[in-house]
Amino acid sequence: MAHIKPKGSFVALVTPMNADGSIDFEGFRTLLNWHAENGTEAVLIMGSTGEVSMLSADERKRIISETVKMKPGKMLMYYGVTGNNTDTTIEYARYAKDEGADGAIIAAPAYICADNDAITDYAKEVLDSTDLAMGFYNNPPRVKTDLHWTNLLELARHPNMVVLKESTTRVGQVAQVCAAKPDMSIMCCCSPNLGLVIPTMALGGHGTANMTGNIIPREMAVISKPWETGEDAFSCREAWLTNLPMLHYAYSTINPVSMKTLMQAVGLPSGPLRKPLQPAAPAILEAGLKAFAALGLAEKYGLKVRPEAVAA
Repeated sequence: MAHIKPKGSFVALVTPMNADGSIDFEGFRTLLNWHAENGTEAVLIMGSTGEVSMLSADERKRIISETVKMKPGKMLMYYGVTGNNTDTTIEYARYAKDEGADGAIIAAPAYICADNDAITDYAKEVLDSTDLAMGFYNNPPRVKTDLHWTNLLELARHPNMVVLKESTTRVGQVAQVCAAKPDMSIMCCCSPNLGLVIPTMALGGHGTANMTGNIIPREMAVISKPWETGEDAFSCREAWLTNLPMLHYAYSTINPVSMKTLMQAVGLPSGPLRKPLQPAAPAILEAGLKAFAALGLAEKYGLKVRPEAVAA
C-alpha cells in the first residue's frame, strides 16, 4: 500500500518541558490536540525545533512511545530520527515504525560535513531499512551538506520517500524538483529570510514544513494550502504578508528560542530550553508580543499574555 503523503501545514513542534527540564508529556497532548483543532495536517516531533540534538536516546524513544498514543484524528505524526551515524538513524527509524509512527524525517548527520554522495547513500540505506513513510530535510545551514536537486530526485524514486523539506535559498532548485513531478510532496521552510514559500507554492508545492505554526497554526494552514484555484493563491499571499511580523520574529533567533519563549509568555506548553540555549532577550520577546497583539492572536486562540512576560 502506498504511503500517505503529507500536505498543507506540517508543523515542527517544540518539545515541551517541565520546570525541572524533564519532558512534559501532558504538554505534548495539549499541543497535539490544539494543532488538530486549528488546521495543522501533520506534525514533526523532535525536529531541530524540538531540540532533538539535546535529547538523550532514552528520551527520544520515550517521546515516540508516549506521543503515538496521543494521535488526534487524522493528523499525521512524524518523528525526527536522525542520529549521528547511519546505524543509529536506522535504529531510530525502525523504533518509530515499530511503535506506530506515521512517518519519519531524516537529515544529514550534523558536524561531520559529509559530501553529497555519502549523504545520498546514507539516505538510501535508511529508506531501505524499514517500510515507513520518510522525508528528507535539506538544511545546509545546520549540517553544511547541501543536496543538489539531482540527488533529491534520485531519493524520490524510493517508495518510502514521500516528502522533501527544502531549506536553501535556491528557487531554481525547487523549480527543478517541481518540474520533474516526483511522487512525493514538495515543501519548504517558512523562513521569510529564505523566501521560498510563495515561489514553492506557485510552482506546485504541496505545503510548508514550518515552525511558525507553533504560534499561528490557522494562519500557516492558509499559507500552506496547495494552490488549486486563484482564491488559494490570493489567500496565501494575503496571509503571508499579514503575518510577516510573526514570521520574522520566529527567525530572529536560532530556533526554537523565539518560539518557546513566546509560547511560554502566552500560556502554551513549552517550558524551559535545554542549556546552553537561553530564552530570547527581552527586546526580542517584545517584538514577538507586539506581533501577537497586532494579529489579535489572544482573542483568536483564547490565549492570554502572562503579566510577568510583559514586565520582563
